[in-house]
Amino acid sequence: MSTKLSVHWFRRDLRLDDNRALFHALTSVHKVLPIFIFDPEILDELPRNDGRVEFIHNCLQEIQSSLLEMGSSLVVKHGTIDEVWKELLEEYPIAEVYTNRDYEPYAIKRDQKISEFLADKGIVFKDYRDHVIFEKDEVLSKSDTPYTVFTPYSRMWRSQLTKERLQDVGTEAHFGNFWKTGPVALPTLEEIGFESSGLTFPPRIPDKEIIKVYDQKRNFPAVEGTTRIGVHLRFGTMSIRKLARVAKALNDTYLNELIWREFYSQILWNFPHVVDQPFRAQYAAIPWRNDEEDFKKWCEGKTGYPMVDAGMRELNTTGHMHNRVRMVVASFLTKHLLLNWQWGEAYFAEKLLDFELASNSGGWQWAAGCGTDAAPYFRIFNPESQMKKFDPKLKYVRKWVPEYGTPLYPTPIVEHKFARERCLDVYKMALGRAEQKA
Repeated sequence: MSTKLSVHWFRRDLRLDDNRALFHALTSVHKVLPIFIFDPEILDELPRNDGRVEFIHNCLQEIQSSLLEMGSSLVVKHGTIDEVWKELLEEYPIAEVYTNRDYEPYAIKRDQKISEFLADKGIVFKDYRDHVIFEKDEVLSKSDTPYTVFTPYSRMWRSQLTKERLQDVGTEAHFGNFWKTGPVALPTLEEIGFESSGLTFPPRIPDKEIIKVYDQKRNFPAVEGTTRIGVHLRFGTMSIRKLARVAKALNDTYLNELIWREFYSQILWNFPHVVDQPFRAQYAAIPWRNDEEDFKKWCEGKTGYPMVDAGMRELNTTGHMHNRVRMVVASFLTKHLLLNWQWGEAYFAEKLLDFELASNSGGWQWAAGCGTDAAPYFRIFNPESQMKKFDPKLKYVRKWVPEYGTPLYPTPIVEHKFARERCLDVYKMALGRAEQKA
């Protein structure tokens, strides 16, 4: 084979339409070989029935089906990134590699390493902004520093939003430039060491009727008031530009949620310590109880607080939890039980189909009071009040906690008034000591 090829490396952009790096690959001077790599550095940490791996596998099959209709094929490898790239260079005459940027610490290191490896071989590595509308340091304060408070960030984000930012890049017009090759078999789920999760995945196209009334229904977990589009944004099966165009036209509150996602993404890029440390350093002084038995009851949805238990059981069963309930269960873990937010963050990371490091870390630190734009530590959700306000007819609770109201349901793990006062005392003392040391 003498013809040089451009490679499009799929990662968190599992779609053929409106894909920026794929567009640049397809408009290069070479035909395009699309690839995906199942990375054991990531996979080996996951349970064998992880729904996200099945979701990715399903997406790759859809992409493969579309490519086969064009006379092309997706090449899917399973192995360490280093070894796979060595194999690819032996198998194909690669001139350039195109991919979309990922902002998580592992991905940044991986891409730097591969970029240097390819450069040594005379191969150009080109990456693009696609996962977000504004990235890294594109939305800065007047003093050219990253925003650490959401409201001014969102104002600046909106002021910089142009029609061009939301434009479809027009990938489909160039599909004829995929390299024509015979079909390459995709590895099965079992061949990469996984099995079906049994989970149901939400549709890729969001329901516009839900978006239209999102601001009115989003807080009520018993109704279908959210789009559940998170998993599609996480893996890029839905273009953020397309979704933002819809949000901008239909519902400003929904658009605001997309801006929160971008806010946390740029926080992760500019302050990578938030992966495993509090954004506000003084909160590292909080003496968490680290009670494993209480944590187990929280994980299993057996705390005696129906809204909390319903949320955890929904998560464990479906890989999803309603957004309002996420705040309630996170506040309960960190404030009522005084358990480390990192325990909860790690559990969500394991269970959520739509887990995204930036948003997960940001949300948990918000709940614990230690993050950017954090609610003051003395703001503590009352799970009973939250249930009365947002699930007044107990439809959500009774769906997930059918034994509620019977002798089978456990008594509360901790009394609310006591837990609230304990939390306030512990936080106040710990933060006071941290200030004295500073």
